Amino acid sequence: MGFRAVTLAIAFASICAAPACLASPQSGAKAAGNADAALAASVDSPTRSPQNTARDIYRHPKESLSFWGLKPGMAILEIWPGGGYWTEILAPYAKATTGSYLAALGSATQTLPTKFSETAVYGSVATTVFNEKSPALAKPGSMSFVLLSRNLHDWMSTQGEPEKAMRDFYAALKPGGILAIEQHRADPRPMKPGASDGYMSTAVVVKLAEGAGFKLAAASEINANPKDTKDHPFGVWTLPPTRRSAPNGQPPNPNFDHAKYDAIGESDRMTLKFVKP
Repeated sequence: MGFRAVTLAIAFASICAAPACLASPQSGAKAAGNADAALAASVDSPTRSPQNTARDIYRHPKESLSFWGLKPGMAILEIWPGGGYWTEILAPYAKATTGSYLAALGSATQTLPTKFSETAVYGSVATTVFNEKSPALAKPGSMSFVLLSRNLHDWMSTQGEPEKAMRDFYAALKPGGILAIEQHRADPRPMKPGASDGYMSTAVVVKLAEGAGFKLAAASEINANPKDTKDHPFGVWTLPPTRRSAPNGQPPNPNFDHAKYDAIGESDRMTLKFVKP
């Protein structure tokens, strides 16, 4: 199947993303079985925080990283790692496999949680900066694997920033390098302007990556959640783990009933693998 046909197939699949149409998450099971021992050890490590391991039922780290094609010895770049869910896995994995881990933070003044300075566990964790005005993320063509996990929506309201992001990722990757994307999925309903509720259209994500030169290699339903109705009062942030109970910037509402949203769990997400030719 040609690249355009694959792209159209993915777009069609995203349209049929309603609960009755969703493919089984078993599509990631085979990839999970191929996960290398170092990855399994990193995911199962007792050094991971209980708060993060509790989220594995929604985030499927072994299955997702295996699907994306993470391999020993890769130079890994994670974009906006936040509290470090993926850092807890990727940094030890890079250390164990003689690879490297680089975190792109939102500003030069931002820092990772202090625990990631423990070189005995995490190795040498380096940082760089990505925002709408940042310079190159890394030496051109130096990275093997770029992970963008649930952050693309943050840039959709800033003109030109999503396109800059894709260009920066493309420049940082070596030929054959992988761009791994996990993103809250709006389909089958239309995406709201600026992805204001956190959900994005699969077709928009694919178009952004294609526009920078990436080729769509594969898509998976590993992180699909058919229970997510995507019509929550405070957008995707109504769901766990954020559990927002009032408009952004306002104090939490102690009377807000979280039960319905906790029962949904974390969001329905697209899981896409792009490759730099």
